[in-house]
Amino acid sequence: MTWLVTGGAGYIGAHVVAALRADGAGVVVLDDLSTGLKERVPDGVDLIVGSVLDRTVLDAAIADHRVTGVIHLAGKKRVEESVARPLHYFHENVEGLRVLLTAIAEHGVGSLVFSSSAAVYGMPDVDRVTERTPCAPLSPYGLTKLIGEQLVAATAAAHPFGHVSLRYFNVAGAAGPALADRGAANLIPMVFERLSAGLPPRVFGDDYPTPDGTCVRDYIHVADLADAHVAAARRLAADPATALVVNAGRGVGVSVREIIAAVGEVVGDPGLRGVVEARRPGDPPRSVASADLIRAELGWSARLDVRAMVESAWAGWRR
Repeated sequence: MTWLVTGGAGYIGAHVVAALRADGAGVVVLDDLSTGLKERVPDGVDLIVGSVLDRTVLDAAIADHRVTGVIHLAGKKRVEESVARPLHYFHENVEGLRVLLTAIAEHGVGSLVFSSSAAVYGMPDVDRVTERTPCAPLSPYGLTKLIGEQLVAATAAAHPFGHVSLRYFNVAGAAGPALADRGAANLIPMVFERLSAGLPPRVFGDDYPTPDGTCVRDYIHVADLADAHVAAARRLAADPATALVVNAGRGVGVSVREIIAAVGEVVGDPGLRGVVEARRPGDPPRSVASADLIRAELGWSARLDVRAMVESAWAGWRR
């Protein structure tokens, strides 16, 4: 198969591209480079600079490269920004997907892996979030991902293709320094950015109903997440009628304070503490996955722990 990876020059996308190539798959990347970096795309992989909103670019990419499957990671993902700019998020994430699905249907592309998010669940009052936990997004970002899942399923019902939606939990770490997260939208690089500026890490709220008052999340190493995409691609190749929505997480909850402490240990500041600021809009207190379904359906489970995430992210940050 040849996979078109949208957003393949991004942090997660570049890891997915590398994992697909290691598995022997053909890969082509489509990225508008608004946040992606062309140097992340390896030699031997064609990079098409363009947007999923552009049908002309999509049509040429699919036809010229004989694309048989799409892994769709392109889109906007900052919860706080989505609260301030909801229409921008609907345009980029929902309209972008609609345009892509139209191209998939018209070209007869047989497989799609969709990048979804645990943000679809909102604020579930459960110890472990399963795929049957009701979805009630707290942010426009989470809503765009839930609508995206529904768009994928509805389109596949009318124009059959196999599809797997992966509900990412909190992604961290790097498979190598060159692929590290260069942005500051995720907690661990946000902590590094503050430390580099000689400032304490920011803690957005310490009055949540959690053991230490800070938000609890399920952190997954980006290399493990990339392997989950490969597992989904293999499943779609073996069973073109697949239709799955699965969590991609470790099933282990870690608080913001625990992450800051782990960073302190790695950077040689074991007493590292954060400065408490106001809560951010759209942040649920706790979000931890049940990873049973993805293990059963795709034969995948995470291997790497938080220490590995922090160490690999720090190596990339210092590069």
